[in-house]
Amino acid sequence: MNRRQFLQMSLTVGGSLLIGIDLAANETKSETTSSNVSNKKSFNPNAWIKIDPDNKITFQIDRSEMGQGVMTSLAMLIAEEMEVDLDQITTEFAPAGDQYRNSLIGLQLTGGSTSIREGWEKLRRAGAVAKYLLLEAAAQTWDVPKEECRALKGHISHQENSFSYGKLVARAAKLPLIDPSHVELKSPADFKLIGKKTQRLDLYDKVHGKAMFGIDVKLPNLLIASVIRPPLIGGKLKDYDDSEVRKINGIRHVIKTTDGIAVVADNFWLAEQGVKALKVEWKGGDDKLSSESILESLKEAAAQDKSVIAKQKGSIKSAKSDAAKTLDVEYIVPFQAHACMEPLNCTADVKKDSCEVWVGTQNQTGTLQITKEITGLDESAIKIHTTYLGGGFGRRGEKDFVRDAVEISKAIDSPVKAIWTREQDMQNDVYRPNGYNKLSAFINKNNELIGWQQRIVSPSIFARAMPDQLKNGLDHSSVEGSGADLPYDVKNLVVDYVLKNQGNVPVGFWRAVGHSQNAFITESFIDEIAHACGKDPFEFRKTLLKDQPRHLGVLELAAEKANWNQKLTRGEGRGIAVHHCFGSYCAQVAEIVIDKSGNVRVKKVVCVIDCGQIVNPDTIEAQMQSAIVYGLTAALHSSITIKNGKIQQTNFDNFPLLKMGDMPQVEVHIVDSKEKPGGVGEPGLPPIAPAVANAIFAATGKRIRQLPIKPADLA
Repeated sequence: MNRRQFLQMSLTVGGSLLIGIDLAANETKSETTSSNVSNKKSFNPNAWIKIDPDNKITFQIDRSEMGQGVMTSLAMLIAEEMEVDLDQITTEFAPAGDQYRNSLIGLQLTGGSTSIREGWEKLRRAGAVAKYLLLEAAAQTWDVPKEECRALKGHISHQENSFSYGKLVARAAKLPLIDPSHVELKSPADFKLIGKKTQRLDLYDKVHGKAMFGIDVKLPNLLIASVIRPPLIGGKLKDYDDSEVRKINGIRHVIKTTDGIAVVADNFWLAEQGVKALKVEWKGGDDKLSSESILESLKEAAAQDKSVIAKQKGSIKSAKSDAAKTLDVEYIVPFQAHACMEPLNCTADVKKDSCEVWVGTQNQTGTLQITKEITGLDESAIKIHTTYLGGGFGRRGEKDFVRDAVEISKAIDSPVKAIWTREQDMQNDVYRPNGYNKLSAFINKNNELIGWQQRIVSPSIFARAMPDQLKNGLDHSSVEGSGADLPYDVKNLVVDYVLKNQGNVPVGFWRAVGHSQNAFITESFIDEIAHACGKDPFEFRKTLLKDQPRHLGVLELAAEKANWNQKLTRGEGRGIAVHHCFGSYCAQVAEIVIDKSGNVRVKKVVCVIDCGQIVNPDTIEAQMQSAIVYGLTAALHSSITIKNGKIQQTNFDNFPLLKMGDMPQVEVHIVDSKEKPGGVGEPGLPPIAPAVANAIFAATGKRIRQLPIKPADLA
């Protein structure tokens, strides 16, 4: 790899962050031409920033915006170091390219609450490099020391002289490259934007209907496709009869795809009429597969000794022998669908020598790869246009909906938008894994927890999506947030894992991944242990977290803000939970009320988040609220069930979401911290289910060990 290639990559090498550089922008003979300023040269100090002579500053966002606010937060990092106001920056979604890979994941992918964590230093250095070169250009123009020049609000000044950044781009573009690690970053004490509540940059366009989501894409001669898939899990196409379909005026094509059969028409309504008229014969699949048979297989696997140790310390044998009391329980969690509000869709235009794809994706690298595989084109001939995403939650990191559009467009030699119906989405998701957990706690005569034993049985996301990450049969995503990551001071502990895939049910990454169900299990079980020891659940946690200051900090603040010791009336309960994931610490207290029919209403949630250095408090608060809504839906209402080999849920009538009338009051408190940034998109979800379950116990004395919570179990 030569120097040019080396600097064009975004890599972390030996702890030194190197920023993707576009050298062409810094070479006299090949400066980048701005698409917005005809015949004028722009200044591209790196892969993220472009400054035009008219002073337009464009920020290429290398992450997907799916409502989590990264368009604004990441732009704040750039603007802070460049010394410009946020309204001076125009944002665009970056193309697919190696220079935009997420260094924490290895792909150009938005997930794992990594956007701020990965961009915190990288993007600040990108902005600092731009400012450094502009200062140098101004200093050379005026023949003064660079140290005497000042950058402020998109201008460089020296005494009475002042230039806008745009006036300096020609000279700045000719300056030699500078190693990003050599530029000085601003001290947090000097921050003007970072840490301040900032209105979202995408707010205006979304409110006024101008934001471009994948489903909004329009092209000349665009056709619409709907793909029908096997009704049985694991089924395949055997044969089909499209004679009736072809009688419908406006139906253009009926073709086989990897996953089923596509009906292509002039509009979506016609495509759906074609799907209904299609006669299909399927083969394969297991029509005896059911939720009950799957759970039984999990329990059978748990009874076997073939497991992989995830975490072990001390001696469980001695804990058992010293125990005056043993608590044995089992916890069960279901499959969950993603249920993104915008239907899955992708638009592709495959030509003989090029291809363009418009899609709301979390995974630009995967989109580029699958397009390359299908078309056989070189990456340089493929252009990926990222749109806004109407919800992601991990689902839009998959490639199946991209494959639909690219395969169909290639087959019919026309631009095509493939759209999934809600039913197609719900019944062909890659679901959050289900799971069965068997736990034991060992308590001595002094009512102290001396041992924790846990066996986790579940399918593996890695076995399907990332087999190289499955180490010796251990799926880290299945055990993260379990007893293997237990923050409590327990001297004797063993957690093991049994991989058990069931009936070809596809599983994938769901918001907070393994933490989403494992926090429910661990934080509910620690609550059970507290009561078995005769201790207050909050005080019990405090004692066991004495060596975990950040856990303890959010826990104590949540209890304080929720008035933990305040008495409630009959039928009401208050529960607490604390969890660490994705670099952040979150504690929640849920206050609930239960009616005589067993219906649970969450009245209030107090949420405390310690996510390290704060970028945009507005985004953090919104993400906590969002995670609580998503988590409450899974805890109280929704699940995926299987009968006769088929997914039973089809739409929001039988996969209910939390309704606006059931939305609790959510009070968010953000810890002021100087620690390095943590994630915020996912950490707010794991604590809500156990907080609610623990509140139900406080109100009724009944333990919730299986989700979703059913009123019949509480009546």
